[in-house]
Amino acid sequence: MWRDPEKCKNWTIQDSEELYGINKWGADYFQINPIGDVTVTPFGKGNNARISLYDIVQEIEERGMSMPVILRIENILGSQIKLLHETFRKVIEDTGYQGQYKGVFPIKVNQQEQVIEAIAEFGRKYNHGLEAGSKPELIAAISMLQNRDACLICNGYKDEEFIDLGLNAVKMGYQCFFVIEVPGEVDLILERAKKLKVRPLLGLRGKLSTQAEGQWSESGGDNSVFGLNVSQMVDVLDRLKEENKLDCLKLLHYHIGSQIPNIRDIRAGALEACRIYEELVNEGAPMGYIDFGGGLAVDYDGSNTNYHSSRNYSVEEYCYDVVESIMNVLGKKGITHPTIITESGRVTVAYYSVLLFNILDVSSFIPHPIPDELPKCSNDLLDNLLATYKDVAPRSIQESCNDALFYRNQARQLFKHGQITLRQRAMAENLVRHILMKISSTARHMTHVPKDVQDIDKLLYDIYYGNFSLFQSLPDVWAINQIFPVMPIHRLNEAPTRPAIISDITCDCDGKIDNFPDYSHDKNAILLHDLKESEEYYLGVFLVGAYQETLGDLHNLFGDTNVVSINVHLDGSYEVVRELEGDSVSDVLSYVEYDVKAMKHRLKKIAEDAVQKGFITGKERKDILNGFEEGLRGYTYFEKD
Repeated sequence: MWRDPEKCKNWTIQDSEELYGINKWGADYFQINPIGDVTVTPFGKGNNARISLYDIVQEIEERGMSMPVILRIENILGSQIKLLHETFRKVIEDTGYQGQYKGVFPIKVNQQEQVIEAIAEFGRKYNHGLEAGSKPELIAAISMLQNRDACLICNGYKDEEFIDLGLNAVKMGYQCFFVIEVPGEVDLILERAKKLKVRPLLGLRGKLSTQAEGQWSESGGDNSVFGLNVSQMVDVLDRLKEENKLDCLKLLHYHIGSQIPNIRDIRAGALEACRIYEELVNEGAPMGYIDFGGGLAVDYDGSNTNYHSSRNYSVEEYCYDVVESIMNVLGKKGITHPTIITESGRVTVAYYSVLLFNILDVSSFIPHPIPDELPKCSNDLLDNLLATYKDVAPRSIQESCNDALFYRNQARQLFKHGQITLRQRAMAENLVRHILMKISSTARHMTHVPKDVQDIDKLLYDIYYGNFSLFQSLPDVWAINQIFPVMPIHRLNEAPTRPAIISDITCDCDGKIDNFPDYSHDKNAILLHDLKESEEYYLGVFLVGAYQETLGDLHNLFGDTNVVSINVHLDGSYEVVRELEGDSVSDVLSYVEYDVKAMKHRLKKIAEDAVQKGFITGKERKDILNGFEEGLRGYTYFEKD
């Protein structure tokens, strides 16, 4: 993990590109410019409209907004929607497919109003629709989706009110499909449709036997909690026939998991679903639509493999597998090619958001120099450590490693029992750090390194303290070990020399990033630059647009971050189109049911009591209360003076 000093002298931006993998996971949206700043190019490869993220941070702070900030690049939403539709269009033309493609965005992936509004606007020319799984999401979808040629898919469990909302959307001309998740929904939908005098558009969610690899493998298979098994499908078909409503059944839906890393699973699920579709047609249902659900993965680590944070296929390969699966199964039977729907939420929004934050401090592993003469000690501990340091060599590297860890433990035990002083223990720890660094440096030049020595680097990492909350801004890192690309957004023409992990500012040992993308899937540290005394150091966490904002929580009462949205123009300029202030201290206290007015009243009484008892003066009382007022108005994160 430590860098070769000779290579560091001639460091280039190409070295940074390789180190952080930005050309692998950046999907042509993120690059490094000649002066070492990360740039964003929302129109993709071949466009010169590159905006420096470091310049954007400077402007954000000049406007009076503090880090951390979620930066949203709205154009990327349009570029990803365009990518999906135009790739499917190309594949449809190439294969002679007779149907069309209509994408929908699942609102649960990012429920922010600005996101849904932008997707509806960018997707208008492509008839890109929305998917809702609850009443609030359905109301949001109906209000935002102004295009009656787009599809509106209703998933999830549905009560009478939910169904009435969707049926009224059908009345207003929307293509609003109810996807039946459980058999009991059929009667309620038919009852409400009769009451409202409208014929519903129905779909079935199939519970496929196919299971996908990855984090969400349980979304498919016999034990998945959603969808109808084949017996239940037959029951629903019979019920619709009894009510003379089989002609309402137009759609088959399935979902075998989010972030499916292996194209083989996508193909297997598609083939099984097409067979079910064929049988529904044979039963007399008119059909016409097949919804392949989500699953199109994002290559978070840039490895292009079937690792859970990657994918071993391109968007084009995905489209070909979907289209060819339909043609292979239905084409042989002469069944009309259906309209293809996918609910590709993650790939639509992941790229458009970046979490930006500054580094507040560093806990460094760099030891103090070894003194010319060791302090006197009542035992030979320090002498043994110094001898171990001098003896580190390739032939004895395992022994040196064992000795260093043994003497470190001995020093701690001796201190506990009062046999060495605090200063003597500090010197022992310092010598251990020197030994470990020398072992790590020696191991770099060895062909075969013992396993215990390989793990030494984990003891050498610095801790960089970032001004953010993992639980608020990157909850999937904590919850499911999700890997996101992380890197400095400037100084990339300089060699980063410090192996580090990144801690947030919560009081929680889980509030850290210690798993980073690499071509070999992941690594436990990231190389960062030394801090400069007169300059802020900024990092970015990329591809965070899917799920993170909605799932974030108030751990340690750190609230929503500031949000800045930009639109980039083709000439390389940009405009800030929206600024949202993050939560104040007062906001988050109210979220957890504190009465802020009552708190202020109690603080005044406490301060007055302190005056009466002579602890403070009347003027000091005023200053203290003003400080509390300012604190309540302030950002929950670290603010500069």
